[in-house]
Amino acid sequence: MRKEDCYFLGKITRRHGLAGNVILKLDTDQPKLYNKLESIFVEINGLLVPFFIEKSSWSKSDALNIAFKNSSEALVDQSLGKSVYLPLATLPKLSGKQFYYHEVVGFNVFDEHDSDCGVIRSINDQTAQTYFVTNLDGKEVVIPIIKDWILEVNREERFIKMQLPEGLIDVFLVPSKKDE
Repeated sequence: MRKEDCYFLGKITRRHGLAGNVILKLDTDQPKLYNKLESIFVEINGLLVPFFIEKSSWSKSDALNIAFKNSSEALVDQSLGKSVYLPLATLPKLSGKQFYYHEVVGFNVFDEHDSDCGVIRSINDQTAQTYFVTNLDGKEVVIPIIKDWILEVNREERFIKMQLPEGLIDVFLVPSKKDE
């Protein structure tokens, strides 16, 4: 399995108990979608290695207590602190204005007047406010991802239309008087 064909699910944070169980901390806003995992891919030395799950239960609302099939101390040790992935094909298809962050990288962003706001290079979800990072005319533009601002997600033509506050894009493109 190639990493490009997968999405990040979370991290194995620690051991749980003495029976060889581990805690998988999920990085998702919908943890209940992962109630019945049969297997996961753990990144070990740059490779995705399949681990098969014997049983799992909720440790917290966003963490699973997992027992691996054919578990051993060495297997558990190898998995600790490692990133966990699942194939993109396992994600349910979204429609309408909903989207997965990984699927919109490369999409164009337009405002409600069809003005170009750049191509999405990445999405930063490591801050309190998640935002698109776009490239417009060689400049980096930051556009907050606010559900009410999204007017349309067109997967066929690869664009997102948003209702943006007046002057937001100008903040990144128009030189300030101090810069002149």
